[in-house]
Amino acid sequence: MRFSIPSYFLGTVLLAMSFATPASAADLPGKGIKVQPLQNTIAEATFQTLLVVKGLQKLGYDVQSTKEIAPPTAHIAIANGDATFMADHWNPLHADFYRNAGGDAKLSRTGVYSDNSAQGYLIDKATATKYKITNIGQFTDPKIAKLFDTDGDGKADLTGCDPGWGCEAVIEHQLTAFKLRDTVTHKQGSYSALIADTITRHKEGKPIFYYTWTPYWVSGVMVPGRDVVWLQVPFSSLPGEQAKIDTKLSNGKNYGFVVNQQQIVANKAFVDANPAAGKLFSLMKLPMTDISAENMRMSNGEGSPAAIERHTDGWIKAHQALFDGWIAQSLAAAKK
Repeated sequence: MRFSIPSYFLGTVLLAMSFATPASAADLPGKGIKVQPLQNTIAEATFQTLLVVKGLQKLGYDVQSTKEIAPPTAHIAIANGDATFMADHWNPLHADFYRNAGGDAKLSRTGVYSDNSAQGYLIDKATATKYKITNIGQFTDPKIAKLFDTDGDGKADLTGCDPGWGCEAVIEHQLTAFKLRDTVTHKQGSYSALIADTITRHKEGKPIFYYTWTPYWVSGVMVPGRDVVWLQVPFSSLPGEQAKIDTKLSNGKNYGFVVNQQQIVANKAFVDANPAAGKLFSLMKLPMTDISAENMRMSNGEGSPAAIERHTDGWIKAHQALFDGWIAQSLAAAKK
C-alpha cells in the first residue's frame, strides 16, 4: 500500500529543493555525534527502527548498531543517556515504563510514528461459533476453558506475552481481575516460537487461544473475521498508569486494550542539543499497514538483516519526496 503525501508536504518538497546541492559532511548537524538506537527483542521491530536510523545518517549522525533490549530497561537506558532512542514505544501501553524512567523530565516523545495499533485476545472462529464464545469471561467455566487445553491439565492455554513486555503486565492484571487464574494458564517464553506452534495447531483444526497485536504479520496468516475472532472482556481493567482508561468502544464492544500510538522516544538532553534529530523524530510517520506488510515478508522468509535493509531502502525509494522532506525540515531546524 502506498502512502499518499498530504498537501502540506508540497511546501516541504520545495524546501527540499533548497538542499538539492548535497552539503558536505562537515556541514551536516550530526557530524561527530554518536547515536545509540534500541529496539524491542523481536526482529519485526527492525524495519521501523532502521528507517529512523537512515534518516539520522542522512543528517550526518554516527549511528551505532541497534541493540535489542526489553522495553522497561530500554526506557531507563535512554533516560540515563546510555542510549539515544527507540522507535517502538507504545503509548499508553508503555506509560509505566516511561514514568518510571523519569517521564518528560528525561525523555522526549513528540509526534506519532505509527497510529492505531490494536491488541487483544483471539480464538479460532470454528470453536467460537460452535460454543458461542464471545467473551474471555466465559473462560471461568472449566468446560469452556478445557477446550483450549494443550498440555492436559484441564486449563486453557493462552499464547501470551514475553516477560518484560508491556502486554505482559496487562494480561497478568486481567487474569486476576476477570477471575481466570483457576482456568487459564498464561504461556510465556519466545512469542515467535509460541505463535508458530499456535498457527500449527490452527492448521491441524485444533482450538487456539492467543494474544496478538497490530501491526504484526500474525493477523495476515490467521485473519480476524475469517479464521479467528477477537474476544471481548467483561469490563475495563488495566494496570498502573492506564488504570482509569475505559476500553469500551463507541459501539459498546470492549476488547480490553487501548488503541495505541507508536512513538519515537529519545533522550531529552540529546533532543534539546540536537534540534535536527528532534525535528526528524517529530516528523516521521510510518503507516501501520506498511509495517504489517513488511513483517509479513519477514515471516515468508525475508527476515535476514540484508532483506530488512532492502525493505527499508525500498520504502524510502517509494516515498522519496516524503523522506527528503523530513530531511529538509530537519536540516532547516538545525540552522534556526
